[in-house]
Amino acid sequence: MKHSYRLVIHCPDRVGIVATVSQFIADNGGSLLEASYHADPATQRFFMRTEIEVSSLSIDLPEFESRFKPVADTFNMTWQIRDSLQKRKVAMLASQSTHCLADLLHRWQSGDLFCDVPCVISNHETVRDMVEWYGMPFYHVPMLGDAAAKHASFEKIAELIDHHSADTIVLARFMQILPADFCSRYARQIINIHHSFLPSFIGANPYKKAYERGVKLIGATCHYVTDDLDEGPIIEQDVVRVGHKQDHDDLVRLGKDVEARVLAQGLRYHLEDRAMVQGNKTVIFD
Repeated sequence: MKHSYRLVIHCPDRVGIVATVSQFIADNGGSLLEASYHADPATQRFFMRTEIEVSSLSIDLPEFESRFKPVADTFNMTWQIRDSLQKRKVAMLASQSTHCLADLLHRWQSGDLFCDVPCVISNHETVRDMVEWYGMPFYHVPMLGDAAAKHASFEKIAELIDHHSADTIVLARFMQILPADFCSRYARQIINIHHSFLPSFIGANPYKKAYERGVKLIGATCHYVTDDLDEGPIIEQDVVRVGHKQDHDDLVRLGKDVEARVLAQGLRYHLEDRAMVQGNKTVIFD
């Protein structure tokens, strides 16, 4: 992976955005490694993701930010620039199912996912041995009792996330509904995998619902979490074909493979600044 700066922009659409940004980069010696654009006619918004080779630039990152600000102000841009070698910190939350968590931890250890994983938090002890085998902190936060007790549990989880300075939270089959204030606190930082091809079969037991409905495709959906259950902006989806010979257990088995793959790809888009939220949708520069 070449060392790059990732410049991500969205703003009202108008003529001259690409030309102005490209000229600014060229004027500072920048060589483009990748450039992606999208104009949304429905919202009149423009989206842009550019990777700039660091070694080609004649200025450092703070100077780039300082000089670029007047350009951004001219076009009323919302923007950020990130060093590709700066790892995001990903806290993972799980319950008793291990397939998504195991897949992510393996991809992290092998370098397939470029990030740090400072901790794993679970409301069950089931995954402790696996997590500690990878040499990372494991925290058991039970989810028992009434609403007040659960609220206290989520406060504890928030404390752990903040203690480890995590900027991304992955729900690797964390089978709990997040409180609205928790979702707001970490808006656009929480990524979930839902074991259904949303918007079909929202909520619990989607494979049972899919089996009873006799569907020919099952799937999984990776999305950002909002306080509307399973309604957040979708990052990635995939499906697998099923037929009348498969029973409910077959659907669960086939679905697990899709879930792990979709969650890993959705997280990768996020880590690489390829997912941009626009309302309840996303623009994905794959």
